[in-house]
Amino acid sequence: MSNTVKIAVTGAAGQICYGLLFRIASGEVFGPDTKVILSLLEIPPAMKALEGVAMELDDCAFNTLAGIEMNSDPAVAFDGINWAAFVGAKPRGPGMERGDLIRENGPIFTGQGKALEKAASDFRAVVIGNPCNTNCLIAASNAPGVPMDRFSAMTMLDQNRARTQLAQKAGVGVDAVKRVTIWGNHSATQYPDFYNATINGQPAADVIGDEAWLQNDFITTVQKRGAAIIGARGSSSAASAANAIIDHIQAFSTKTETGNWFSAAVVSDGSYGVEKGVFFSYPVCADGTGGYQIVQGLEHNAFATEKLEATKAELFSERDVVSDLL
Repeated sequence: MSNTVKIAVTGAAGQICYGLLFRIASGEVFGPDTKVILSLLEIPPAMKALEGVAMELDDCAFNTLAGIEMNSDPAVAFDGINWAAFVGAKPRGPGMERGDLIRENGPIFTGQGKALEKAASDFRAVVIGNPCNTNCLIAASNAPGVPMDRFSAMTMLDQNRARTQLAQKAGVGVDAVKRVTIWGNHSATQYPDFYNATINGQPAADVIGDEAWLQNDFITTVQKRGAAIIGARGSSSAASAANAIIDHIQAFSTKTETGNWFSAAVVSDGSYGVEKGVFFSYPVCADGTGGYQIVQGLEHNAFATEKLEATKAELFSERDVVSDLL
């Protein structure tokens, strides 16, 4: 194995990472011919727990795991990395509004963005900690020497949820569902686009034949799936989030299948009337060498346009809340 990838993961002792790190170390993400160095970042009180996770990683004897580094200092953890997965963030507590969460987590990503710029030069970063679009904007804004297109925020979990809902409604396998897009913010305003999706190559709306369900139950289910899982199992969707992180990294690392795309919040270049600079979830195609393009030319009817306007407005409002951190 001649290739080595060093990936930093924040919040590494948390539940999402417990479902993530072992799959990265096993070679599932970067392939069996690539060695992986895990650079794990945690806050000081969680370092003991992180040591336990590292012990378990060692005990798996993965052929592709080349090393484990554990730190509570972002400047050290980010040194020389190729990928960063920003998982760690404070969850929303009882009575907290979304704006409160933004103000709580914003400073975390201010410091990590500054540390990232100083420590690494050639990397890609994905932000998972919520609110991920705005946290991604904060991190990228505090690493001004790094091109903003190196940063992305994850909406792959929402896309996976949407594909599954469409597949189940149509009575087909998930692999039959393609071109699903999550537009906008990773929040309850996101727009899961079924009009441009396909099922076995045919328009999804035509295959399902129930536009009322698509415009109502489908969208609501995707938007509120995380809360539904918390209500059902008493804790968050850690395993499916970990799986989506893997899907996100793989999607950016490989050439996108011709005629398909995936969803990711990337910095807006003005496409689809979204003001430049915010991180907006678009349909994206990767070129297999680290670059990507926003898919152009998709049409939106009046229903879709209304949804897009709502999620744009929320993102601009969040940006205003953290303007002093940018």
